[in-house]
Amino acid sequence: MSDNDKICFVIAPIGEPESETRRRSDQILTHVIRPAVEPHGYKAIRADEIDQPGIITNQVIQHVVNDPLVIADLTERNPNVFYELAIRHAMRKPFIQLIDKNESIPFDVAPIRIIHIDHHDLDSVAEAKTKIREQIKALSSDPSDLETPISTALELQDLRQSENPEKRSLADLVSVMSDIRERISNLEEALLSGRVSPINMSTIRYLEDRLSKEIDKSISRHRGLNPTRPRTNLFPYPEPERSDEYGREASDEDSLPW
Repeated sequence: MSDNDKICFVIAPIGEPESETRRRSDQILTHVIRPAVEPHGYKAIRADEIDQPGIITNQVIQHVVNDPLVIADLTERNPNVFYELAIRHAMRKPFIQLIDKNESIPFDVAPIRIIHIDHHDLDSVAEAKTKIREQIKALSSDPSDLETPISTALELQDLRQSENPEKRSLADLVSVMSDIRERISNLEEALLSGRVSPINMSTIRYLEDRLSKEIDKSISRHRGLNPTRPRTNLFPYPEPERSDEYGREASDEDSLPW
């Protein structure tokens, strides 16, 4: 490896030799990641390929912190992968996330763009390589335009502590949107796991109704308005049926079934 090589460090579940985890990781690295990053001048390496003497844990952290690009495979929800990815998120440096298409996206990283892949499907492999290249181009054109859950949380804390009422109001709105993301992520996971049946239009309208009320309350609180005033209907649908999919009466205080 020359000093001029740009390193793309690959964070991935590796597994034991000959294990299914290792076979998949090797195939993703060889047939997806390397062909996608090499045209952009990157050399992809994984932790088990580091050939320098020293403590492997320290070397991994150095790559996660210093390398110009990191690609993280979140498949199998490996704790080491998420630990290393959290460090990269804190550094706010370019990264790309991918996951097996049959696995749900963990909530903490759900707001961030993620590439789904089925390494047994050639069309899926081709699409994943294209998306990796597209994200590399986007990151190269404006590396400062990068948000992570950690950076967003820190910025939100600054807004809440601001003496400017408008910034505190913005913090409330951001919190509402974060809650929406959580509900959507939980709903998606519940649907994928089969814990709930596909939602109907009445449920969608109920969600929209609740969302409108929460946004209005947040805006009113910092404008000194009465949060119980007649609200502006952001979603002009008829009033949803006040019962959930299980036939029980629903109220504004009810939690949704997912």
